Parts: sequence; C-alpha cells; structure tokens
Amino acid sequence: MIDSATLAAGLDPATLSDLLRVAGSPGFDRLTEQIRRTGGCAAPIRLSGGTKLLDPATKTVLHAYTTDAEPGGVLRVACGNRRASRCPACAWTYAGDTYHLIRAGLLGAPDKGTPDTIRDHPRVFATLTAPSFGPVHNRPGNRSCRCGTRHPEDAPELGTPLNPAAYDYADAVLWNNHASELWRYFTIYLRREIAARAGLTQKAAREQSRVSFGKVAEYQKRGAVHFHAVIRFDGPEGPDTPPPAWATLSLLTDAIHAAASRVRVVVPAAPAHGITDDVPLTWGEQIDVQPIGAFGHGEELTEQAVAAYVAKYATKAAETTGTVDHPVGNKEALVLFGIPDHPRRLMEACMDLDAAYPDRRLRAWAHMLGFRGHFSTKSRRYSTTLGALRQVRADYRATQQRTALGLPDPDEHPESTLLVVAHWTYAGHGHTPGESWLAANIHRDIQHNRETAREIRAELDLEGELT
Repeated sequence: MIDSATLAAGLDPATLSDLLRVAGSPGFDRLTEQIRRTGGCAAPIRLSGGTKLLDPATKTVLHAYTTDAEPGGVLRVACGNRRASRCPACAWTYAGDTYHLIRAGLLGAPDKGTPDTIRDHPRVFATLTAPSFGPVHNRPGNRSCRCGTRHPEDAPELGTPLNPAAYDYADAVLWNNHASELWRYFTIYLRREIAARAGLTQKAAREQSRVSFGKVAEYQKRGAVHFHAVIRFDGPEGPDTPPPAWATLSLLTDAIHAAASRVRVVVPAAPAHGITDDVPLTWGEQIDVQPIGAFGHGEELTEQAVAAYVAKYATKAAETTGTVDHPVGNKEALVLFGIPDHPRRLMEACMDLDAAYPDRRLRAWAHMLGFRGHFSTKSRRYSTTLGALRQVRADYRATQQRTALGLPDPDEHPESTLLVVAHWTYAGHGHTPGESWLAANIHRDIQHNRETAREIRAELDLEGELT
C-alpha cells in the first residue's frame, strides 16, 4: 500500500495525480509484480502477445499465456541498459554481474568454469592513463594546486584547465578516440616483453603460459579515459593449469611498464582541417601496477576490493564529467543542454575534427568525448562471461515457472521435449510518471534488502573464520 505521508513527500502534482490513478486501477497489484520482476527498471520494454507450451507428441496445450489480461495489455521486460544515468536498476544488475565476473577471475568459481587454484596465480591491478594535454586544477596530496588554492574534493573546477586557451583539446579527443587501439597494442607488446624477460621466443612463451585480463574504462575529471585492468598469469591451458616458475609478479610488473612505454599510435596530419603535423598518441607516465592479495591476509589491495572497484565504474560513462548520455547533433545543442565549459570544448573539438577523420566518427561520439570503445572487456579465458551469468538468472526463473506449472524438468526428463510457440510485438517502452515513482521505490527496496543480506552473510563468514 502507498500511504498518504509517502505521497506527500516531494511529489510534483502531475506525478502525484498519475500515481493516484495507478494505485486505484484494478490491475495495480499485477503491475507492481511486473515492475518488481524487472528489478524496478526505469525504462522497461513493453511487449504484447503471448506464448504457448505444447506437447509435440499429443499436440496438447500444457500452458498458455497472453498479455490481454495484463495491466495496459502489455508485459514489461527490463531494458538491460548498463548506464546508471539511464536506468539505475539495470545498471545495478550489470555492476553486480561485472563484480562476479572479475571476482571469479581472482578467487575462482568452479560452478562458473574457473578453478579455485586461480588464487595462486600471479596477478596485478594495473592502471594506464592518458598523457597530459595541459595543466589542470587538481589536489596534489596535501599541497595546493598550481593556482594556489587547496581545492575541496567536490570543487567544480577540479579537472578543468588552468589555461583553457592553451589546453590541447584536439589531442585530448583524438587520444580518447584511439584509446582502444592503444590498449590493443599494449596487449601485443606485453606478450613480447614477457617472452623477452623470460629469455624465450614468443612461441615458446605462449606454449608455457597465457596472460588473461579483465578491464574497465573510467573517465578522469579532465575528461580523459583511463583503464583499470586485472592482469593474470596462467598456465599453457589457461586458468586450469599453473603458470611456469619464471612467470612471477615482478616479471609481470616489469613487462607491463615496458609494454606501455612502447605503445605509439600515430594519427596522420590533416592540414586542411588545422592538424598540420602527425599526432603521436602514447600512454601517460602515470602507470600504476599493484599486486592483488588474497582476502583476509592484511593486503592493501584485496580481491573483493578490486572486483568492487571495477564493477563501480562499469556503469558510468562520460556523463560523470558533465556531458550528456546521448548523441548531440550540433554545437548549438551543447548550449541548450547547459554543458559546462570544459566538456563542451571537448565535444566541440570532436565536431570540428569529424571532417578531418570521417572514419573515426568523432561527431557521433562527441557525447563520449571521442571514446568509442567498450567500457568493460576481458580476454576469452579470464573467467566466465556476462552472457553466462545472465543465463543463470534466466534458467533460475524458468525453473521457478516450470515448478509453478507442474511441468517436468528437461534435465531430469530429457524425453519430455516441449514445444514453445510464441508471438511478441513491441508496444513501446518506459513508464508513466506515477509508474516511474513506483519503480524507483521498488528498486530502492530491492537494493537495500540485498545489500543488507550481503552484509549479514559477510559478518557470518567472518565469524566463521574467527572461530
């Protein structure tokens, strides 16, 4: 039920009016159930249609479902958007999947195809950043910024240029645009540097070891992308085999630094568009590599901390710097959206350079400050996949549905083949204002309950270790 005090808590008249309409509708309970099943998705996909479950031998209809009796005649399905700015509920689920993906590659997860022995493999947490494109306002430890001010953590000027007129906006967006290529070359050089330090040919090194990684992209306040990556040594067959004795943490750390320093991507000059010389793109000098310790042994950087950190940034994008989370067609629109000066200049640089490098689609990616890569990626053998994690949820719900309908389990009764006949039509997406308020509160409650349960489990696990 929705009490009157809750309704009066800061709702605008339009939302309140629509919420009262929704709460008084005859299908309110079913609507609430649908929204809860989407996790409180902010922009669900609306489908109309139905499905039938048939016994192919007898042509008997075992179960039939249609949206005709649903609220509004539609079934709501979660949008699955990873961006927290678009859908906090689906982004929260995506972050959770990313956490388990990264964690499985650190702790092991036999049920997900990664052995527990993975914890004994050398692994580091590496951060690769962009070079400087001009001095910016920052917080250098306990010292004052170059401007003479000690900025607070939430100061809006942090990350903005000390002298915008001298800041290299063109190189900054070109670097973002080619960041994925920089990473690709880094992985190539890393394997070469590992072989050289082991005193082996590249072929021999590949026959004795594998390098796996899981990474995420994050925007710095200045608008430059940088990558956080878990990089791990494996044996010749991947995570199921131990790495050779020469595959040490120190060798991996040295190889990462050396490989990063070798990477160089050259963007050709475009004199007709103001780029008079070739633009060499490299990694910045601030490359951080830290060993990842096991949980509960006093290390500063634990497996859980790394997985949580990577998951945190898997749902964030350039909008954290002040841009918008959708494409923008022209410079005039930047003013209408009220984008702050520094990200606006970066977006304008993308639009100005679009004609110079049409294959790079800089205008289309201006809202991402030029970056056009995937935010979360991994090598094939690092651990499980996001698709596999989603399939686990789908299988769980399918099992629940079969149990509720009294249908046989296909794993236990392979002879019980069922035929599914379905027809679905797209019927729109999103919520009305009142439904949006309801979905946000349902998502908040689900998240709170799960986080509370997680904290309780963690306390019980700790008590078990102490006893």
